[in-house]
Amino acid sequence: MSFLEFDCSDRTFEEIQIFAGFQDSNLEMLNKCFKSVFMIRDQKIKVEVNDTLDTHKVEEVIDACFSIIDTQHRLNSQDVNYICSLAFKNRLKDFKAHQLQAVCKTKTGKMIYPKTIGQAILCDAMRHNEIVFATGVAGTGKTYLAVAYAVNMLKSERVEKIILTRPAVEAGESLGFLPGDMKEKVDPYLRPLYDALHQIMGPESFMKNMEKGLIEVAPLAYMRGRTLDNSFIILDEAQNTTPAQMKMFLTRIGFGSKVIVTGDLTQKDLPKDAKSGLEEALKVLGKIDDIGFCHLSSKDVVRHPLVQKIVKAYDDYEEKKTRHTKGKNGKATVKKAGDGTRRK
Repeated sequence: MSFLEFDCSDRTFEEIQIFAGFQDSNLEMLNKCFKSVFMIRDQKIKVEVNDTLDTHKVEEVIDACFSIIDTQHRLNSQDVNYICSLAFKNRLKDFKAHQLQAVCKTKTGKMIYPKTIGQAILCDAMRHNEIVFATGVAGTGKTYLAVAYAVNMLKSERVEKIILTRPAVEAGESLGFLPGDMKEKVDPYLRPLYDALHQIMGPESFMKNMEKGLIEVAPLAYMRGRTLDNSFIILDEAQNTTPAQMKMFLTRIGFGSKVIVTGDLTQKDLPKDAKSGLEEALKVLGKIDDIGFCHLSSKDVVRHPLVQKIVKAYDDYEEKKTRHTKGKNGKATVKKAGDGTRRK
């Protein structure tokens, strides 16, 4: 039995522990990805050599893992799994840990970083554009990163307030018939945004900023007629806007404001034949400067590893179903044309 050896004598004990992971969880992930055995002995990473082991990819993955440790002082099994997946697709050259700059610091002092290439591209788009459209499936972190960036800008006084909005399509926008005041009516529909704000700011700080009017929550219908200056505005679940609502919202933007529009075009709750305002905006606004567009895929899912597999399984199923439907419709059309010819 032979082993590859990677010298870590220039690394501190803490860095090697971070590489190994809590209870060797990172080493176990490497074992699983490479179908080999990774271990740490005498300040060396040892890898059991077998017929399928790509030694070059092993070296690339180890270097990428330590680059995250160097820049972020952390590494978990999800990071390792993502790095391995990039290596197997020959995309690791696109991964640069220094690009994964911290977005914000939470109330507890934890730094929030983008965790994938797609998330890093989204953060870069938010830094350099006044309006950003972020689309992608659930779990890709688009809403969470938008909230984190909003909090960062509010803390640094680059904006005066954060405005959270979304179409209450499930309630048919008829919020007047729901019990409670404005906040109580729309709260259930903005729960993901609240969860992110609570985690980043802490519940007490969040409530204080709400009371001061520094964080405002409103359904999309209440944006009409306003001009939103010096604000960070997040429109969530934008796939459920109509074209008229999207145009109304985008024309509310005032001076000194930044807008992030998030949505998942695979989860529309609009009536069957209704057109999505997000879908139309992506086509209409594609060539305008200072508007950024970022699409996050199942590869950017940062929840439980199973979620990524579930999302991909559904994507594959929908793609197969679409191909089957197109093929079936094509045959039906030919048959109908033939019948028509015979009747003549």
